[in-house]
Amino acid sequence: MSKAPPAIPQSLHDLMAEIGPKWGTNIRPHAMLMFERFSELLAGAPKEGSLTREIAYGSHPRQVLDVYAPLASANAPIVLFVHGGAFVDGVKDRTSEVYSNVAWYFARNGVLCVNTEYRLAPEFKYPAGSEDIAAATAWVRANAARFGGDAKRIFVMGHSAGAAHAGLYAYDPRFGAVGERRVAGLIVLSGRVRAEMLPENPNAPKVAAYYGDDLQALERGSVVNYVNPSCPPTLIGIAEYENPLLDLHCAELFHRLAQAKRRAPRIVRLAGFNHTANIAHFNTAEERLGREILEFIRKPS
Repeated sequence: MSKAPPAIPQSLHDLMAEIGPKWGTNIRPHAMLMFERFSELLAGAPKEGSLTREIAYGSHPRQVLDVYAPLASANAPIVLFVHGGAFVDGVKDRTSEVYSNVAWYFARNGVLCVNTEYRLAPEFKYPAGSEDIAAATAWVRANAARFGGDAKRIFVMGHSAGAAHAGLYAYDPRFGAVGERRVAGLIVLSGRVRAEMLPENPNAPKVAAYYGDDLQALERGSVVNYVNPSCPPTLIGIAEYENPLLDLHCAELFHRLAQAKRRAPRIVRLAGFNHTANIAHFNTAEERLGREILEFIRKPS
């Protein structure tokens, strides 16, 4: 009998409610607290499937990925997950439980998940992150069958800065022939899909570390500027308490996609959740976002 995912206790909901309104005033300590509390909870979460770790998809030490395969894996859809970290930080295992919780969630729901690492600024600048996602996706496409995955159904999913890298790869024609469908869909969670250095953005120096501070470079690096009718199907997820401006940027992406495709894309807003909890809650009993993504994978639109 499968182990049930743990419920988020009321004490953790109360903590999220307490720090939510002041989330953007002191992001790092709040994020670290969420990583700590959700890691404690996720220690009791189900881990069903097989795990193959530290596979190189490039020559740099950070160009590695982990593959989480379902127990019964045959032509399974694939999610390539790209973590966040404000362009200068982050690892595919932020803790012993986060971000593997994302991969275990998909694996136990019949989806092969690839947890991907990439090179960081300031050593590696724009568009190095998206180049790495392109290389990782190419590796996944070439090796999907040996892990029971379907190379024709690869969905790229990015959180925060990871969504900037994933989104640019999925939309920007520089990463493939014009009109080529590189992925079956894009999942943007709390994504920095506009590169900017506005005074409201506490992570502006980190944005500059990756893109530079030239306005034209920031525009070239903004995912929203590449929206067109042929973009792959896209799902957008945001939290009620986001890093400043990220919900605004995701709203812009929603609007531009709706205008380009003449149909609104899927969007999910998690009330009471914050930027970190939006990803750290995967593989708990709170499945609203997860179920929306699974339905999107089943029927991209």
